[in-house]
Amino acid sequence: MQPPGRRFGNPKTPAREGKLVTVGRVEDVPEGRGATVELHGGKELALYHIDGRFHAVENFCPHKGAPLADGRLTGHTVECDWHGWRFDVRSGACLNRPSEPVETYEVVIEDGWIKIRV
Repeated sequence: MQPPGRRFGNPKTPAREGKLVTVGRVEDVPEGRGATVELHGGKELALYHIDGRFHAVENFCPHKGAPLADGRLTGHTVECDWHGWRFDVRSGACLNRPSEPVETYEVVIEDGWIKIRV
């Protein structure tokens, strides 16, 4: 279901199934960086490594659909490259437009493997 106020749906957001999906190794995402995580069926998420912790959000700006993994990361905030919308990657909150959050996903680290609950 699309959050209220969304202008565009995101066909690449994975369905919530409650399962952990292994997406890579901890060393695959350098500290202070983001990466696109491609999942089965063309679905994708944005994954960030900040202060030793990992955060995952849908890889889609609700304004015009830009991939958030490509945005500029400053602290816990990612800024969309297309129009400057900013999101807190911990909570998904949109800092410019509170009514336009992005979905967040639980990240689990097990034996150096990054797993995301979808």
